[in-house]
Amino acid sequence: MPLRVRHHVNPFHLRLLDIAPERLAAPVGRDAELQVELGCADAQFLFQLARRDPLGSYVGVEIRKALVEDVNHRANVEGLPHLRALFAHINVDLPRLFAGHRIRRFFINFPDPWFKRAHQNRRIVNPELAAQLVSLLVPGGEVFFQSDVWELALPAMEVFENTRGLANTAGEWSFLKYNPYPAVSLREERVTERQLPVWRILYRRVA
Repeated sequence: MPLRVRHHVNPFHLRLLDIAPERLAAPVGRDAELQVELGCADAQFLFQLARRDPLGSYVGVEIRKALVEDVNHRANVEGLPHLRALFAHINVDLPRLFAGHRIRRFFINFPDPWFKRAHQNRRIVNPELAAQLVSLLVPGGEVFFQSDVWELALPAMEVFENTRGLANTAGEWSFLKYNPYPAVSLREERVTERQLPVWRILYRRVA
């Protein structure tokens, strides 16, 4: 039976702001550089990457605890010790969560668009988050973002374009024409089936 959880969670709810993030004691795989999905949900994207790359280290960060528990259970059942989900608040906990770790890549796949103007401060991509990602990435590390919502993709691009230390791999203010990774999130599957457009951007950390 599919796991049923709320699709929309207010990240600024006081109960969620008090989350004590789980410590990531060590890289989960043999590769010491982590690949992290922010808001991993069911982590289909990470599962597909982890199956192809048994030496990699894959971490999902998710604010819905039931999903975190489900991802870790399925990874254990499937024999994927190099994939792990953590229950944490992305907008609050990233520096503590990954302090001392080397991050090769951050993935942000189809985040909640929060269409109402009063709720747009809940969007995951903002200047503060972008600066944190730069500080955590290894030189040459990447930030990959994709969304099927133009009103979300363009503001996200604006944030990344104006973040020092990031360079757009497709050229300034340019979107990618394809998904460069051998993995597809559940949302991307559904959008592709409906033949809807997806806006993707890939940034690399530069000096």
